[in-house]
Amino acid sequence: MSTPEKRDLLDDADRLRTEGRPEEARVRLLALTAQYPDDAEVAYRTAWIHDTLGLESEAVPYYERALANPELSVEDRRGALLGLGSTYRILGRYGQAVETLGRGVEEFPDDGALRTFLAMALYNTDEHHEAMRLLLELTATTSQDPYVQQYRRAIKHYAKDLDETM
Repeated sequence: MSTPEKRDLLDDADRLRTEGRPEEARVRLLALTAQYPDDAEVAYRTAWIHDTLGLESEAVPYYERALANPELSVEDRRGALLGLGSTYRILGRYGQAVETLGRGVEEFPDDGALRTFLAMALYNTDEHHEAMRLLLELTATTSQDPYVQQYRRAIKHYAKDLDETM
């Protein structure tokens, strides 16, 4: 099958998903995965549809396959790191979640979603200080709330050491 045909099948699966027919999209993506077992984009989309359907355990090997492939696009890599890390966290595999999401934050330091999900995983591993630090820095950096902006410098300062007193 040619690349345009693969693209059409991926587009068809996306259409089914957006039309509220994710199970049909899953069937199409599983067929594509069988046809293209080494294709990074197909693996990523297959992982994503499993997550959408609440089939997190089944999503993991597809995320792992996608991330192992150097041909995965940068944006899909970003999404796969977040998806896999979040999926590990949902499955109670907190150490793997922290490792995966931490790698995502290293690769994409400006991605607030990755930092937020990393903070959640850190919370789950009892690393509460680091989780709070990440969230406070994210809030100080990205919030448009005028009151947060007013205290941005103080929030960033205390994010480094919440136990600091005078």
